[in-house]
Amino acid sequence: MNVNLYGCQGRWIMVDLGMTFSGDQYPGIDLVFADLEFIEDRLDSLEALVITHGHEDHIGAIPYFAADLGVPIYATPFTAELVRRKLQEAGIADQIELHVIDDDHGEFSIGPFDLTYLPLAHSIAEGNALLIETPHGRVFHTGDWKLDEDPIIGEPTTEEELRAIGDEGVLALVCDSTNVFNPNPSGSEGAVHRGLMEEIKRHEGKRVLVTTFASNVARLHTLGEVARESGRQICVAGRSLDRIIAVAQDNGYLLDFPEPVDFDTAMGLPRGEVLIVATGGQGEPRAALSRISEENHPLELTRGDVVLFSSRQIPGNEIAIGAVQNRLAERGIVMITDRQSEIHVSGHPGRPELEALYSWLRPEILVPVHGEMRHLLEQGRLGEECGIPHSVIQKSGEIVRLAPGAPGKIADVHAGRLVLDGDIISPANGEAVVMRRRLSRDGVMFVVLDDELRARIETLGLPLDEDQDEFLAEASADIDKAIGRLKGKDRGDPGAIHEAARLAARRAAQRWSGKRPQVSIVMPNGR
Repeated sequence: MNVNLYGCQGRWIMVDLGMTFSGDQYPGIDLVFADLEFIEDRLDSLEALVITHGHEDHIGAIPYFAADLGVPIYATPFTAELVRRKLQEAGIADQIELHVIDDDHGEFSIGPFDLTYLPLAHSIAEGNALLIETPHGRVFHTGDWKLDEDPIIGEPTTEEELRAIGDEGVLALVCDSTNVFNPNPSGSEGAVHRGLMEEIKRHEGKRVLVTTFASNVARLHTLGEVARESGRQICVAGRSLDRIIAVAQDNGYLLDFPEPVDFDTAMGLPRGEVLIVATGGQGEPRAALSRISEENHPLELTRGDVVLFSSRQIPGNEIAIGAVQNRLAERGIVMITDRQSEIHVSGHPGRPELEALYSWLRPEILVPVHGEMRHLLEQGRLGEECGIPHSVIQKSGEIVRLAPGAPGKIADVHAGRLVLDGDIISPANGEAVVMRRRLSRDGVMFVVLDDELRARIETLGLPLDEDQDEFLAEASADIDKAIGRLKGKDRGDPGAIHEAARLAARRAAQRWSGKRPQVSIVMPNGR
């Protein structure tokens, strides 16, 4: 859900505009966005949106906010095409000015900012850092990155080039913290090629399915080569894979990718002559792998076939992934993950890579980003151990001064969350979401009062199946007694009647079930 703002001389640029997927804390919600209130109050000073790379947590919110922001978007060719397609699907492509910058050290200027794209290896094509030059110094914004001696796709900026940037001076390094606890380098895509080949050779004669992140163009290139070298036809299952392959080929990548066979052809081939590449490694219920595990897909796996999970398990997805794996295991399908074999490497830097970048750039200030607070603090400690003079550990909504003067936090501003609820973007802590959370936890009671103020009750979600009739009778009696105890002007006051009925109903439910449901009172006509 990455959104970064850099301000200088009263002007601002936004770097990335991503989203995240909802969890259990937001019932009925799929997508979560950052609340852009701070910059929306200053749109006259916002110059542009600059995108580092095409992962959803960096571009996913663009179609929902681009029209309201009303600023041009800058991206390298592959990322720009992903953005363009999102804008077209949202029907706003003609409203947005999209600038495509050459991904080979492309330079451009926006207001007081001079920017340069610097290619770095990551698990998607055209991952880039941004060198942001201002009158007060230069900021190196890494985006998501790693070091890779055999990157397969693209040519990352070299050590010599990064040392030269350091020689010219770097005021601040704003740096990815995701893998700071990993004591080892993240690994090379070339090693994944060898690992996949070894696994597929070990399972000759078996139908093999590989699931990976659709956006990982380097991995798709590797899988195309592995299919060709192992004598297997490749079959692609998943719309996001189809889209990424098309965009990659339009931008000069995957040009040697084997022509995929369709589902019927794949199922007609001898089992050892097909390699299926499918979405769904994170347990997504509508993705290809989940449907295959439920035997609800044209592609089929049977006992002895193999699924290779060529991706990292994202925290929060454990239950969904486990459900898919349990269904596969029950049918006798063999599964191999990155913990058992080198069939995946991370797209984020381990400690040795962070230490190398520090030594090349030699920044005055380190600002850890990406990851949770424990990751940010750990990278701050690592930077201090490596001799970086200053580090600033920043929370969402904190404004940090990098220059002039001493670096540090100077203000806190609103930085909440928004959710896509159906077709409406609303606050994540809004009444609708809060109420839905309460309903999911405690259920609801509906109390209808007739003209004589006698109660009729219905419930949803209370664990009283066997005692329902007895509970309803007692709760109705409690409500009648509570209303009957009202005295004086309260006897004719609709508000007092409503509250007496609500409290009596809730107390009865808590006494019978231990739950405190939401209670909806329907008053008689005229009250």
